[in-house]
Amino acid sequence: MVERDLNPLRRLMALPNESRAKTIIVAFLVSAVCAALVSGATVMLRPIQAANRAAEEQARIASLVAGIPGMSALLEEAGGTLSTVVIDLDRGRAAEDVTPATLDAALADPGNWTALTPAEDLAGLGTRPDFVQVYLLREGEEISLALLPVSGQGYGGRIDAILALQGDMNTVAGIAVTHHSETPGLGGRIEEASWQAGFAGTELRDEAGTVQFRVAQGTATGPYEVDGITGATRTGRGMTQIVRFWLGPEGYGPLIDAIARGEF
Repeated sequence: MVERDLNPLRRLMALPNESRAKTIIVAFLVSAVCAALVSGATVMLRPIQAANRAAEEQARIASLVAGIPGMSALLEEAGGTLSTVVIDLDRGRAAEDVTPATLDAALADPGNWTALTPAEDLAGLGTRPDFVQVYLLREGEEISLALLPVSGQGYGGRIDAILALQGDMNTVAGIAVTHHSETPGLGGRIEEASWQAGFAGTELRDEAGTVQFRVAQGTATGPYEVDGITGATRTGRGMTQIVRFWLGPEGYGPLIDAIARGEF
């Protein structure tokens, strides 16, 4: 009697190549090995991808700061580094359990997002993250510059930008539009440096503390306005609402109030 080979691999390889069972099993094994390799590569590359995203964000921040008059010299005096803080928007304080490294994981939890009512949702977001990463530059104990990510709906889709505020938290130092889907040659001009330059020096609130900022329909006529873009009224209105939302109680309002009280 011929002794039966108990090794399953040798038994599989001994099957003829035309065997349907051999074809299915080999295909399954190859797929399993490829899946394991892809999963392993994903895990290994995740820290590199996170580092690359952080480097890209820092490069955008550096580009914004470089374009603000006097800010490059101030950064050099301070060592050229902005501090990064994750803010709990509801409290207007640094988040206790969320760091820049864990922010993405925190925002993957739907429980860390707040649904906005139509009256609250000036920017057309629908929901707002409870935690946002901001960048602060200090001169001694005082905050001299705050870089605040803002977002909302324009005419063609979502607009993302970084709003830079001077230490008084009421004067715009600059703005950088980082993403938009507006019409080229019309609303798409919000990405032009010449238009963004008009934000510098614009005041945000009146003496009563009410946000008055707006993008004008034509040429700016007051301290709270920036020039509008011809033929892009809805884009300008979107930018107005984005800034007003993020400076309000559902956005950075609690943080701004805390800074004004010297509590941050």
